[in-house]
Amino acid sequence: MVQPQSPEQSRQKRESRSNRPRVLLLADHSRPEVPRNIDDVRRLVARYSDLEGELQANGEPLPASLDADLAVVLGGDGTLLSQARRMSQHEIPLVGVNFGRLGFLAEFDWPGLQQHAGVVFGPKPPIHEQLIVATEVCGPGERCVHQDIAINDSVITAGRPFRMIELQLMVDGHEGPTLTGDGVIVATPVGSTAYNVSAGGPIVHPRLEAMIITPIAAHSLAFRPIVVGAQSTVEVKVLRANEGTTLVLDGRVTVPLKVGQSVRVKRHEKRARFVANPSSNYWEVLLEKMRWAAPPTYRDRGA
Repeated sequence: MVQPQSPEQSRQKRESRSNRPRVLLLADHSRPEVPRNIDDVRRLVARYSDLEGELQANGEPLPASLDADLAVVLGGDGTLLSQARRMSQHEIPLVGVNFGRLGFLAEFDWPGLQQHAGVVFGPKPPIHEQLIVATEVCGPGERCVHQDIAINDSVITAGRPFRMIELQLMVDGHEGPTLTGDGVIVATPVGSTAYNVSAGGPIVHPRLEAMIITPIAAHSLAFRPIVVGAQSTVEVKVLRANEGTTLVLDGRVTVPLKVGQSVRVKRHEKRARFVANPSSNYWEVLLEKMRWAAPPTYRDRGA
């Protein structure tokens, strides 16, 4: 049986190889454009690097012997997010190539990857490291029944039969407010533009070390979102629940919750690593993709 390598062993092995990086291709073939373009992607990767392997972009465990310098992910933002979760223990930077609808997290489209291939597959590609949070569900006796990670957000949602639930918030062991409503979101900066912003939470630059706590439809005029430091521990105790009350991690992993259980969210030891597009920046993406602060349509502006 092949034993997994430590990050230091992988790093030493990479340094002993040639300058051509070893690349893993992760493709979401359910996207119609992926099968149409994948041969061209393979040829581009082979021109600049050594193709280490090719896997379906799903949730199956990765080979224990996996050793690559980069992973190219073909799909949409959801695909990139799921593969970032899948690769979280390997510290391998991900190159997101958008074949989906939005392309906010996946910074490259196919023409963009072709344009910047020399940099992406070069010796020092620009890499952004993003906060990952560890989330656990524990019972009254401190016995934890679930442990996992989230890259975008950890969400407690009311669920069926959709009556309001009641949650007790705590930060770093200090008792906070009681929330009555449809739930609460604890988001990372990179996840601040996802469910968090739809629920009225703030946009937080992904370089910041922080977590955002945003209520969902709070039965209060005074309950506002709050940003806390990434070194904090956010705890949410379930005081009143529905049959369908659930913890949802990154919109993919679901864990049923019961009265008396607590959800704890804190910084994870690992970080998600993404290769950045040299020709774009965060503010441009906010303006173009999210339509940040888009003005009304004025007649004297030609619309």
